[in-house]
Amino acid sequence: MTDKTALTPATHTTPPAKFSHGVRKGNILQVAGQVGFLPAVEGQTPTVAGPTLREQTLQTFANVKAILEEGGASWDDVMMMRVYLTDVDHFAEMNDLYNTYFGEQGLKEAPAARTTVYVGLPKGLLIEIDALAVLG
Repeated sequence: MTDKTALTPATHTTPPAKFSHGVRKGNILQVAGQVGFLPAVEGQTPTVAGPTLREQTLQTFANVKAILEEGGASWDDVMMMRVYLTDVDHFAEMNDLYNTYFGEQGLKEAPAARTTVYVGLPKGLLIEIDALAVLG
């Protein structure tokens, strides 16, 4: 049996509840929903990257990427991403940011599948993203 390993990069604080930021078991890596918090500062409450969708989306991508890398994965290993938005009016802007970001990542494999849904998030948060990667 393959061990299941919790992933918490140095950029992340300990989760506020009994869950992991990411989990790897064998060649499967699941990244928990990430938001636009700036890298962790010990002893401080997490801070949102900024009030705009752009700031939060770019930081959220950085947070997902940090967990992927902690587990030995890259964007090319991602099979599925789920994007959670708080406002349907943000879809077009998010899509533009998404296309630009992944256009700059130098992907060698087909892009991941993606689903976008609309949810409620804590005050000030506009976007959350999770990812499923399969390595090897």
